[in-house]
Amino acid sequence: GDPARLPGAARPLADAVPQRVDIPALGVTAPVVTRGLDARGAIDPPPYDQPGVVGWYGAGPKPGAAGAALLVGHVDTTTRPAVFYRLSTLKPGHTVRVVRADGKVAEFTVDDVRVLPRDGFDAHLAYGPRRPGRAELRLITCGGSFDRAAGSYTANVVVSSYLTGVSG
Repeated sequence: GDPARLPGAARPLADAVPQRVDIPALGVTAPVVTRGLDARGAIDPPPYDQPGVVGWYGAGPKPGAAGAALLVGHVDTTTRPAVFYRLSTLKPGHTVRVVRADGKVAEFTVDDVRVLPRDGFDAHLAYGPRRPGRAELRLITCGGSFDRAAGSYTANVVVSSYLTGVSG
């Protein structure tokens, strides 16, 4: 993907809570629930018994509003793939849609996909806005390899996107 060919950014929307996220390239349609931080200060994903649910960091920006809104989902459970299992296969130009409580659908275009190691994790790189004043959306899940001793993955997959359209 040639970054120059990506669409221009749309003006940020007013605040509205996210209700659903659709990622057509992955065949994902998932309900969104509000989440806070866990004991380690990371965004607390939905419970493992809800592998098809995506968590939104409720203390941060709302999807479609200015700033970087954060959505987190599991890559898998002990038995099966979960909602963001194929997140790392997204490419610049792919579309992510967030259905909001105000009836609008915020349409985001992926512009960056990266795997960030957990060691020396750069929270600002992962969670901070790339361009001030722009409405951005991050999709975050586990990546790298599963460290059985630690019981966790060695990296995070972070997909960055920005608001390019609104429907509804």
